[in-house]
Amino acid sequence: MIISRTPFRVSLFGGGTDYPAWFKEHGGAVLGGSIDKYCYISTRYLPPHFTHKSRIVYSQEEWVNDNNHIEHPAVRECLKFLNITRGVEIIHQSDLLARRGIGASSAFVVGLLHTLLSFSTNHISREQLARQAILVEQDWIKENVGCQDQHHCACGGFNHFKFNPDGTTEITPIDGGYLLQPYLMMFDTGITRIASEIARVQIEQIPNKQSELQEMSSLVDGAVIALNESRIWDVAYLLNVGWQIKKRLSDKITTLRIDAIYDTARRAGALGGKLLGAGGGGYILFFVEPEKHHLVADALSDLIYVPFKFETTGSQIIFRDGEIPEGTGWGEERA
Repeated sequence: MIISRTPFRVSLFGGGTDYPAWFKEHGGAVLGGSIDKYCYISTRYLPPHFTHKSRIVYSQEEWVNDNNHIEHPAVRECLKFLNITRGVEIIHQSDLLARRGIGASSAFVVGLLHTLLSFSTNHISREQLARQAILVEQDWIKENVGCQDQHHCACGGFNHFKFNPDGTTEITPIDGGYLLQPYLMMFDTGITRIASEIARVQIEQIPNKQSELQEMSSLVDGAVIALNESRIWDVAYLLNVGWQIKKRLSDKITTLRIDAIYDTARRAGALGGKLLGAGGGGYILFFVEPEKHHLVADALSDLIYVPFKFETTGSQIIFRDGEIPEGTGWGEERA
């Protein structure tokens, strides 16, 4: 059995410029970090004496006799991608709920690939892991996803990612994440959504949103400079500017309920903020002076407050037990 632990992420600036439809022509950039809330996946080859071939446990439970019949698209396509036909048992656990804008789907794919790859190799670089997760999500599952989430989840840390038109990615760690930590508050709006559907609309609108995406990209540079120079208040201002720009990308980004939450937090003392992820719901992030945290928490008392810290580990294998190797016959009768 192998168990992986993969962090979720908080994206602060540049979301939307990491879609290939944009950065392959213009280049893209994002700024954000992985957080101390994790996706855990345990995987093992399933012995042949069970009545089913594979067992998959997540928000529901599947027993199948053919891996091609697995309903969970990420599990099914990861197994196909790695050409794994043996029976498997895969169990998913999480610190946070999915469909909330914290990169949960990418964390799942990164963590699952990490465990499956660990059966045949002892090491894969973090960037290789991110790139394989991108390939699976974009080309195999056919999700409308960008390229930042997989890098955040696989690499960990607080980083400035540049996505170049030639497909390469530049990764620059930023020390300023620790400066932001005391000022950030995250709340669950209670609104779930399917990010891929919202992202699809954004991607379709890219030809009509050139100026907005250029502005969002320039905000990344401004935020990096501000953090490097410890101008923390500038980040709060840029967060607010970025949120106003993001809302212009699509009419799916915000709702009257989300706007009301944002306005309430601002009146209570938040200096800036944004909805995390593609939009439409999920977690909302605010920049608040520490002495005013209680005011914002009281004003948003109908929402769940989710404290977090930035982390630096990225996806890790946290448990590895003895596994029956290929070629022994154990578990292969049901391949």
